[in-house]
Amino acid sequence: MGEIVPDREGFLEVGGHRIRWEFVGKGDKETVCLLNGLAMHTRAWYGVLPRLLDAYDVVLYDYLGQGQSSAPDEPYSIPESAGYLPRVLDALGIEKAHAVGVSYGGFVAAEAARLFPERLHTLTLSGILLSHEELFSMYQEISLRFYRGGPEVFELYTHYMYEKIFGEAFVAAMKESLPALRGRFHDRYRGQTHALIRLTRAQDPFFAALDGNLAGYAAFPEPVLVVPGAEDRTIPPWVQRKLLSVFRDARWEPIEGSGHVVYLEKPDAFFGVLRRFLAAKSTSY
Repeated sequence: MGEIVPDREGFLEVGGHRIRWEFVGKGDKETVCLLNGLAMHTRAWYGVLPRLLDAYDVVLYDYLGQGQSSAPDEPYSIPESAGYLPRVLDALGIEKAHAVGVSYGGFVAAEAARLFPERLHTLTLSGILLSHEELFSMYQEISLRFYRGGPEVFELYTHYMYEKIFGEAFVAAMKESLPALRGRFHDRYRGQTHALIRLTRAQDPFFAALDGNLAGYAAFPEPVLVVPGAEDRTIPPWVQRKLLSVFRDARWEPIEGSGHVVYLEKPDAFFGVLRRFLAAKSTSY
């Protein structure tokens, strides 16, 4: 497969801001929506799209503060980020999609399932929690201190972050490439750490509303796949396993040898499981 370019692309106009979306495909297959982690953007998915495009069209979009979307220094909202999905699907003339959310994207995907269940075939979650956990709250506050600490402290964060989120095997294999990864992240956000702060702070109202929203997640009528990394230290597997008690029809598929970013660290395993699930539209695949 040659260089990937969107077949259709554009912006949603939302409250005076622009939300970037991209569609890769011809419109003749079912659509998968890949939902970004906090520090991702649409192009971060391009390297793995060939693992889907033979069987699925793919839609991507950036939340406020990401990629080519607007990055205002004002409060962001996870439910609003989820609300962009049906609007993008409407712009493309697509009725339903498979939602795949990794890390922060899992919060957005879960909200899409709660708010717009009729627009989803399935829901896949990786590196997410829907429970109140003190260690996760501490991790969030530490990240915010790095974001707010100025250029020198933010540069230090790029070391802490990658050592925290990846598993041992990936770091060992990619050790020579990690400085370049850090550099790209640093250069992308060094002038707008406010966006990282706003994206992170959007988790506060999300978790404040969590107990009242659990019934909405439980009412989601479609199958749910939970794919944690067995070595995830950001949101450990024992925390992610609690998702099985949130959704009415969920399947647990941990990926050995992976940390928090399973789709990148173990793509063969992640997309192998994902494709079997998407094809079956059932947890009994």
